[in-house]
Amino acid sequence: MAIAKAERLMNLALCLMNTRRPLSKKELRESVEAYREAWQQGSEEAFNRMFERDKDDLRELGLVIDVDENALDGEVGYLARRDRNRLPEIALDAEEAAALTLAARVWQQAKMSGAASGALQKLRAGGMPITEESGNSALEPRIPAREAAFEPLLTAARDRRPVTFEYRKAGASAAEQRAVEPWALECWRGHWYLAGWDRDREAARVFRLSRITGKVRSRAGQFTGTVPEHVDVRAVVARFAGEGATASATVRLRQGAGFPLRTKALKVRALDGGWDELEIPYGNGLAADLAEFGPDLVVLGPEELRADVIDRLRAVAGLAPEGQQ
Repeated sequence: MAIAKAERLMNLALCLMNTRRPLSKKELRESVEAYREAWQQGSEEAFNRMFERDKDDLRELGLVIDVDENALDGEVGYLARRDRNRLPEIALDAEEAAALTLAARVWQQAKMSGAASGALQKLRAGGMPITEESGNSALEPRIPAREAAFEPLLTAARDRRPVTFEYRKAGASAAEQRAVEPWALECWRGHWYLAGWDRDREAARVFRLSRITGKVRSRAGQFTGTVPEHVDVRAVVARFAGEGATASATVRLRQGAGFPLRTKALKVRALDGGWDELEIPYGNGLAADLAEFGPDLVVLGPEELRADVIDRLRAVAGLAPEGQQ
């Protein structure tokens, strides 16, 4: 079936491009064998459906098809003019070709890998210096996109469609519903993040895709928040992770534990009893990260950070926040 459709599309494209005048549906039906068979074995309606689908597929592939409403004594005519379907000359040097090859390989684990491979094939057919060896090196970067939420969020961000999903914050015992206007996706330190506008909180937020549970569902309507001209997802994630913050926090960390915290510690002081005292950058979202260390970490200050971490740990244990018992 796939081969038959590809052959049918090719024949239709050739008919439309190799004529000096618009062709009617009847003329195209007689010229393309698959259409003639569909008409003879089915009906006029079956042929019309097949033709309309094929025409839409060719347009999606980039073929410009002109429609003349009064070309043939009132009948609609179709024509693909060569001057409108001729691509300008593409000139790439070796470095640019290698960069394109590398970009296609970056996405090889995502569903759009087929589109990327197809684009490279077209460039090769056009004489571009793109080979299987282009971009090869001892280290070949790959960006995995295994999270189920990746594809629907990428599509929603491209189409500017709001979404809803269940999201489990770090240290939380259960997921909660979030309504988000997705801006951009970016991979940072091996994890995919979404930056967007949280409608319920009326503020910009960052979501780690691995913490999204269930399906991402698209919603109708327009964005309500202002979309920034440039979304630096890494900078937002870093800010929420406490990196680049001007404030600092003091924690007590069990020796032999918490290596991610130790790598960004500003100061480290050894204590008795197998503990160390660390001064670390303090920014939005730090409480969620600290809660993940459980009994291996104690927050000494500031007080609001300590209270936040305690509340998160109590939530995991199924207890009410302090002051609400």
